[in-house]
Amino acid sequence: MQIVRNFLKSTKDYPLLTALAAGLYPVFFYYTNNFTLVNTWKHFGYFCLMFVLVPVVLIFVAYRISGWSFLKKFQKYVLPFLNMFVFLFLMKVSLYAGLQKKMTLAILIVAALFAFFLYKHYKKAVVFQLLLAAIGFVTFSATVISQLNFSSEWMKQPDDIASVQFKKKPNVYFIQPDGYMNFSKIGKGYYEIDNTVFEQFLLDHNFTNYADFRSNYGSTLSSNSSAFMMKHHFYNRGTSFSEGLNARNVIISNNTVLDAFNNNGYKTYFVSEKPYLLLNRPKIGFDEANFSYDDIPYISSGLKLSRDVQENLDEYISEPGSEPRFFFIEIFNPGHISNNKLKSGGVEVEKELWKDSLVRANGKLTKMVNLIKEKDPNALILIMADHGGFVGLENATQAYHKTEDPDLIDSMFGAQLSIHWPNGERPSYEDKLKSNVNVFRILFAYLSDNQKYLQHLQDNSSYMIIYKGAPKGIYQYFDDNGNHTFNKH
Repeated sequence: MQIVRNFLKSTKDYPLLTALAAGLYPVFFYYTNNFTLVNTWKHFGYFCLMFVLVPVVLIFVAYRISGWSFLKKFQKYVLPFLNMFVFLFLMKVSLYAGLQKKMTLAILIVAALFAFFLYKHYKKAVVFQLLLAAIGFVTFSATVISQLNFSSEWMKQPDDIASVQFKKKPNVYFIQPDGYMNFSKIGKGYYEIDNTVFEQFLLDHNFTNYADFRSNYGSTLSSNSSAFMMKHHFYNRGTSFSEGLNARNVIISNNTVLDAFNNNGYKTYFVSEKPYLLLNRPKIGFDEANFSYDDIPYISSGLKLSRDVQENLDEYISEPGSEPRFFFIEIFNPGHISNNKLKSGGVEVEKELWKDSLVRANGKLTKMVNLIKEKDPNALILIMADHGGFVGLENATQAYHKTEDPDLIDSMFGAQLSIHWPNGERPSYEDKLKSNVNVFRILFAYLSDNQKYLQHLQDNSSYMIIYKGAPKGIYQYFDDNGNHTFNKH
């Protein structure tokens, strides 16, 4: 405490400490709240540069320049202004990716007013920022420790499915429309949408639509990491159903599905409308991807950049080569309702927005199916959503709240599954296609013509993290037989 008192009473300026204080808490705050997006050494270097080194150099140089004789009278305002501006600006960056011109202007004004009226008290702001940084370091350390203690036990397979040998090697297209509600549920409950035109389109193109199919988890990352590993992870005992530890690395870098395709000589492609799955820059385990890391900012939601997957897919299909191919194609319609309760228009408005997005999804899927059927008529085409659309909720964060409403539960987990089997050869065990976690295991049993891989199917239960309306924890909302439950896992 004496050190703090001496600092506050001192007439000396401390430009380096003032600069350091402005950047430390924002970097700890961003890392703690977005760790799964930035858990690479490249990100660490970027944040050290942009949040610490650049502010230090900027503030130190500006302070030195302000000491020149003709600027000396303004020097007392420089450190207070730059400290407050840098601190608030970096906090804004930590909360909202992008520039936000109006918000930046407001921060500029606040920093100027602080410097003009409260410049004598700026050291108190520096002390406060350093205290925040100390608290931030503790929470950041806890986050890092939880990452280091991340267990990969759940990813181990009970059999040799990673080295499965296919007897049939059609090109396989896994198309994932985000948040697409199952046909069997979309006409009732909170949806009440007539989607029979697109449903019939798929039937006319020899697809099989699987009624009452559901996801096991409530988000793209949690659902896909489970699907690609063909195992349950139970949210890694985490607290966010949307951001599982290492989920992007599991999906993009290394998983059992990619191992199986690679071992059977497949060339693999990741084709996505947006680089959402690439935000933390995982090593890309696919042979080809339609995004490079040169395209992706270090601070981004991954939802603003966009690619025409139809165009990219056409290029990839047309590439010469005799090897079989696996495509993971991700589109972001219809998606789910707003995550932000402040931006949500309410249940009915969000429903109408989802319906509009469904129309766009159907248009994209129709073009994609037509393209694939034209150029690759004997392909295995898998259209599988990652979760439902959450229609009926005011905003998606309400999924964390306990509900016993079966229609809301269906809305969160109901997911569309449609499969075009090559030459119409549907497996006799297709009735086992009930949830995402088992789909690839069943497909590999089909491609290998070996039903031994069905001996280790996972439980088809569905899970959600709940922190309101019940003791915080992971709860089972569907059991293996598709019955609604509410049991703490």
